[in-house]
Amino acid sequence: MKCRHCGSRNLRPFLDLGTAPPSNSYVAEAGLARPELWYPLVIRVCGECFLVQTEDFAERETFFSENYAYFSSFSSSWLTHAKAYVKAMTERFGLGPSARVVEVAANDGYLLQYVKEKGLACLGVEPTASTAQAARDKGIDICQEFFGEELAGRLVAEGWQADLTAANNVLAHVPDINDFLRGFARLLKPEGVATFEFPHVMNMMAESQFDTAYHEHYSYLSLLAVQRIFDQNGLTVFDVETTPWHGGSLRIFACRSDHAAHAVTERVAAMRIREEEAGLADVATYAAFQARAERVRDDFLEFLIACHRQGLKVAAYGAAAKGNTLLNFAGIKAGQIAFVVDKNPAKQGMFLPGSRIPVVPEEVLKREKPDRVVIFPWNLTDEIKQQLSYITDWGGKFVTAVPSLIVHPE
Repeated sequence: MKCRHCGSRNLRPFLDLGTAPPSNSYVAEAGLARPELWYPLVIRVCGECFLVQTEDFAERETFFSENYAYFSSFSSSWLTHAKAYVKAMTERFGLGPSARVVEVAANDGYLLQYVKEKGLACLGVEPTASTAQAARDKGIDICQEFFGEELAGRLVAEGWQADLTAANNVLAHVPDINDFLRGFARLLKPEGVATFEFPHVMNMMAESQFDTAYHEHYSYLSLLAVQRIFDQNGLTVFDVETTPWHGGSLRIFACRSDHAAHAVTERVAAMRIREEEAGLADVATYAAFQARAERVRDDFLEFLIACHRQGLKVAAYGAAAKGNTLLNFAGIKAGQIAFVVDKNPAKQGMFLPGSRIPVVPEEVLKREKPDRVVIFPWNLTDEIKQQLSYITDWGGKFVTAVPSLIVHPE
């Protein structure tokens, strides 16, 4: 294996989760009698550029199929975040009626709907048919392809050279990160701005967030790695912010290196210093992560065994990819967790990949009244606890497994 950015073979251990099926490949009832494809889930860090990355065992189309079931709009707090982003970017960069905005990985139109509200011309790039159609249903123009330099050139030729591009939670999802970033350098106007949001690997390590690792995540990113990759693909990082999303994320601001239209802020150097102090420039720091993941796994298994012995019924909320990573790493199957509730109709009636736990609508939770409800999307714990606060009426309690096992008080 060679580093997907710099080509180095100096790849060191970071995390080995054994094997697992793709985390968003939910199983229909008719498919329960058929085997699933499981792939090794092994992640390494490049000792030269410090890009943390999965080993590749399948093409991207295996993980981002036409029935891809992740829809961003089912989180009300994420919609609030998207709306605030549009307001902030419009004001900061003075985007007026003539501006063009392109979002890569537009998903179901969760963000571009707010761009449309401001009367700005916008285009979404989204390769998965299910989410692309949901965005079109909102009246958003969608280019249904995977993004890269070649597509960027075609979009420019069609009049879509951009004042602003947004790429939320997608930089980690691309197998060819160099081609992907060259696409933004080509798509931007000379004074244009590209923003990228992604989970920060520094937080992943500090908070034992190993369950954010799955096959669709090809990279786990730091500013240390990203700045180098951007520099070598025609982009200059000129600002960085932190956000609380997905356990702690970075928002990177970049512009074309051949124009350098935006001055680099002090925040860039400050974040680099934070990462270096956290040991992100030392491969030994990454090697310690495996033991943390195993400790979370073992604690969760012990919790489920204790519940079984006490006669407590355990259910879960959120058929999230991170939940599937935890379940499959721990070897948990249907029966140990009775069911998982999810608001997304595309997931209801399906079964989780690997564990085969059924996904059900919320009324099942109210009817079955489980004693414990495990929140798999722990990054949305406050939102979910508020939404499901009624479980305390029958003595139910919420549980989170990451970064450590917590049975939440009422």
